[in-house]
Amino acid sequence: MQQHSFQPIRNSSLPATFRRIRLELARSAKHPEGNSEIGYVIAAPLDGNDRIDAASWKSHREACRVTRLRPGGDDIRGHLVRRPGGSWAFHYDVAGDVSDEAGFHFEEEAFRQGEYVSLREADAVHTYRVASVTPL
Repeated sequence: MQQHSFQPIRNSSLPATFRRIRLELARSAKHPEGNSEIGYVIAAPLDGNDRIDAASWKSHREACRVTRLRPGGDDIRGHLVRRPGGSWAFHYDVAGDVSDEAGFHFEEEAFRQGEYVSLREADAVHTYRVASVTPL
């Protein structure tokens, strides 16, 4: 797979509904306090119900990005993609064996601070807390 080159995004060219969404690992057996170093930062448009706006995503796909955050700076960048049937996933623009990660019912989730969402990662489904939602 060829590595994708990210082009800068001019925030002024995006709809005002675009948000920077930060997800942080929620409490679990391995992380009783959660872990703010394990998470995701998503740039995506939200509708009036704080759900991902599919129509706006379609018009601005290149700007709908994700960064997977891991301790030690092992961050990976990719894109928010829509799969057949309407589900959402993160597709990473790297060569190698990094699999897409699927949002669990992201099409129904409200991305509001304090809410919880789940992601199917390579090893299992993990729960994340929406730590912040801010305008771009």
